[in-house]
Amino acid sequence: MSRESTRIGFDESACVAARPHIASRIDAQPELFTSPGIYAWVKSDIANVVGNRSSASTKFLEIVLPTNGSQQQTVGGSKSPGVNAWARENGRTSSEAARPNSQAAPARIVVALLIAVSISVVSSGCSSHEPPKTQAEEPLQTLSEYGLFVGNGATQEPVEGVVPYNLNSALFSDYAVKYRFVRLPPGTSATYNASEAFDFPVGTVIAKTFAYPHDARDTAAAQKPDGRRLIETRILKRTDKGWIGLPYIWNEEQTEATLDVAGGTVDVAWIHTDGKNRTDNYIIPNTNQCKGCHEGTNGMEPIGPKARHLNRDFSYAEGMENQLAHWTRLGLLKGAPAPDQAPRTPVWDDPNSGTLDARARAWLEINCAHCHSPTGPARNSGLDLLASQSDPTKYGVFKSPVAAGRGSGGLEYDIVPGKPDESILAFRIGSTHPGIMMPELGKRLVDEEGVALIREWIAAMPDRRKKSHAVGAGR
Repeated sequence: MSRESTRIGFDESACVAARPHIASRIDAQPELFTSPGIYAWVKSDIANVVGNRSSASTKFLEIVLPTNGSQQQTVGGSKSPGVNAWARENGRTSSEAARPNSQAAPARIVVALLIAVSISVVSSGCSSHEPPKTQAEEPLQTLSEYGLFVGNGATQEPVEGVVPYNLNSALFSDYAVKYRFVRLPPGTSATYNASEAFDFPVGTVIAKTFAYPHDARDTAAAQKPDGRRLIETRILKRTDKGWIGLPYIWNEEQTEATLDVAGGTVDVAWIHTDGKNRTDNYIIPNTNQCKGCHEGTNGMEPIGPKARHLNRDFSYAEGMENQLAHWTRLGLLKGAPAPDQAPRTPVWDDPNSGTLDARARAWLEINCAHCHSPTGPARNSGLDLLASQSDPTKYGVFKSPVAAGRGSGGLEYDIVPGKPDESILAFRIGSTHPGIMMPELGKRLVDEEGVALIREWIAAMPDRRKKSHAVGAGR
C-alpha cells in the first residue's frame, strides 16, 4: 500500500502560546466545516496536541493519506475521537469518514487546512528558540477536580462556597431535569445588570448537571442518587480571555464525570409524568456546539444567570429565600435592588405566575432568544424573541421569514394570529426533523407541553390587522 505522509515537528512548550492563534484561524473559515464532529476534531484534537503537556520536548502532527482510499488521521500517536464523532453523526464507519471519494471529502479540506495552519504557526515563531509569553490553561479532565460537590458528586450536594440556584423558566432539554450551581472566587462578587447576564469575575465556575429520573411521577425520589441517572455536567468557566464551555459525561457507576470535547449520545429510559415509558437518544453537545448557543456580542456568555430568571425563591438548607436577596446577603452579588424592584419572568407552566401572553413569551425567550435576538447568532433573521420585545412584527406576527427553506413548511408568516396551524413558529418548534426543528441543537423530542402553550397563545391572539382594515373601510 502506497501512501503520502505529512509530518510537522514543533517545539511543544513554544506552541502552547500559539493555541489561541490556531483556534482563531480555524474560526475564521467555518465554511470549510460541514460537520460539527469534524469541527470539534480540528478545534479540540489539534489544539490539545499543541497545548499538550508531556515529557517529550517535541511533538509531531502526522497526517497519513493512503492512496487506496483508506485514510487514517493520526494526531499525537492516536486516532482522533473527533473523526469518530463525525462518523457517528453521519452514519459512517471511521474509515469511510475520510475516504476521498465519499461524502467525507470535506475531511481532505480539513487536512489541508490543518497543514496550512500548522505551518503558519511554526513559521510565525513557534520554534525551540522562542519561549512562550503566556501559557494556555489546560481544562480539567474530570469533574471531581473542580471540587464542587460532596464526595464523588453523585448526590449533587454542593460543598461550602458553591451555591445552588434555579430559573423561573428553563430551556427544554428532552425532559431532562437539571441541577445548577455557581462558585465565585473567594472575596469576589458578580455585578448586577437589570437586563443582561451578570458580570462574573474571572475564576467563576457555573455548573449544570442533566439527569433523568427513573420515575418522573415521584419527584422526591428523583432527588436521590438511586432515583435518577446523571448524564452530563456542563461547565462554564470565566477565564481572563472570556468564558469557556466544557462537557463532562458521567460514567455508568455514577462515580465520576470525564471531559469529552467531542460530546456524544446516551440512550436513556424513564417513566414519564403520564405513566408511560419513554426513551431518548440524548445528545451531549461538543464544545463548539456549546459556543453556538452561548455566543454573544462579546464571545461566550451565560444565558440563565440574569435578574429576571433568578428572581424567585429557592429552598436552601437554612430555609426559603429569594435568590437575588440570598446572593446579595452572601456578598456574591453587588448592586442589586430589592427583589420586588427587579424584573421577573413568570414560570411558563404555572398559570398563577403570569398571563398566557407573559408565560408564552417567557418560554420563547428561554428556548429561542439566545439565538433569535438583536445580539444572537440568528439576528440576521430579524426575529426577536426576547420577552422585552414589544413590537409584534419583530417577534413574528405577520412577519415573513428571511430564509427558512423547507423550515417554513410552505407557510407564509412566523405567526398568524388566531391560526397556529398557519404559523411557521408553531410548525418548527413542533418538529424533530433536521432542517425544520427549532431549536436546532440538543433536541430529539418535542416539548409537548411547551408547544401546546405556544399554540394556545397564538390561537388567542387577536388579528389586529383585520381590525385596522375594518376601521379603514368605515371611513
